[in-house]
Amino acid sequence: MRRNRKVKILATIGPASSSEEMLRKLFEAGADVFRINMSHTDHELMRTLVERIRGVEAAVGRPIGILADLQGPKLRVGKFANGKETLSVGQSFTLDDNPEPGTAERVYLPHPEILHSVQPGHRLLIDDGKLALRAVACDGRSITCTVLAGTSISDRKGVSLPDTELPVGALTEKDRKDLDAVLDAGVDWVALSFIQRPEDLAEARKIARGRALLMSKIEKPQAVARLGEIMDLSDAIMVARGDLGVEMPLEAVPGIQKQITRKARKAGKPVVVATQMLESMISAPVPTRAEVSDVATAVFEGADAVMLSAESAAGAYPVEAVATMNSIAVKVEQDPTYAAVIDAQRAAPEATGADAISLAAREIAQTLNLRAIITYTASGTTGLRAARERPQTPIIALSPIVNTARRLSLLWGTHCVVSPDATDLDDMVNRACRIALDEGFGEPGDRVIITAGVPLRTPGSTNMLRIAYVGSTEGGR
Repeated sequence: MRRNRKVKILATIGPASSSEEMLRKLFEAGADVFRINMSHTDHELMRTLVERIRGVEAAVGRPIGILADLQGPKLRVGKFANGKETLSVGQSFTLDDNPEPGTAERVYLPHPEILHSVQPGHRLLIDDGKLALRAVACDGRSITCTVLAGTSISDRKGVSLPDTELPVGALTEKDRKDLDAVLDAGVDWVALSFIQRPEDLAEARKIARGRALLMSKIEKPQAVARLGEIMDLSDAIMVARGDLGVEMPLEAVPGIQKQITRKARKAGKPVVVATQMLESMISAPVPTRAEVSDVATAVFEGADAVMLSAESAAGAYPVEAVATMNSIAVKVEQDPTYAAVIDAQRAAPEATGADAISLAAREIAQTLNLRAIITYTASGTTGLRAARERPQTPIIALSPIVNTARRLSLLWGTHCVVSPDATDLDDMVNRACRIALDEGFGEPGDRVIITAGVPLRTPGSTNMLRIAYVGSTEGGR
């Protein structure tokens, strides 16, 4: 099955979409990668979902990527004697280490790392920002605050700290157990929540040991401030606009989205735009005009993937949401301005032979109007470099390793095929041409361009270009 678009669709699985039948429908509607949210999924259900996705993969004959999204640290206040209290702007309110039920004057905060880290002047946002506090006095055991906005607080509401960097890693004990479980289950990507600093990736990478690639979710101001360092240590980036919009001014989020997308493209790292893309389709069969524009903007920016959350996980119209996102992406990529916008944002190649080959492949393919760029890739690096160039010519990534093909299913413009490794140069060319024909990328007599490393099976050695005719028994010219 060949997609008629270059941007990929990442669909979250939930109660509305967990059966194998529904997963098949979502794939056929346009989903390329499935997300399992470990905040709402136990290990037994996670393994069942992975098995079902692999069942769909076998049925459709296409590699499908799986992303496991770790919960990350959830910071919450304690409970109140009355369950809920009414506050007033300007009043004093304290968060402390006293486990007694809360009142209108104070509440228990079961997170000593917050009590020790918050400084006077720092903001504390409760319940996704519905209640805003500012610290005026801190002694390590309590934080006395002034209410800036909002009038109520209730049991176990979440706490966001836009001004405070906590001295704890991004992995909680639950995350460590979940990470072990998803790696054992064979997921392809792991998303790390509430990254603050590049060091937050170190523990996860040590545990993963290459068994899955790591995606950093950018959802905190501290992560935005150190984006370049975090990106260097990440395999991919997610613009997690939900929490980002809580901890930063809402009007700043669109600009930050553009900054992150362009920096990721420049670095050659896949970038996913997520959260509330078609939010109204949780309960309605059609999106709003603003939501359509939001998805279109991400596609115009050249994001590798756009993501559905509750729309596909718990909404009333999961298949329609995927189909709608697919239709928007196809229409945007057919727009006369699309190619010019994508070309204008293209980053200069690095001074490496592999980047030079990828650049040359794009330019030759577009100059000669070739039908496809075919890359042989074992580790996935060649596929990443090809996608970084954002060619208008389709990319076919051939890999003998199914895990590599699954990981590359997240990449912009990349059609992944699992194929046995070539035995020699002639076999490599002939195999590439045959697959281009079989996968619907050309007719006999059409031309493609092939990139690979010679000698064969040498990782990171992309050094060859070959123009070949589809359907030719002799392959190259």
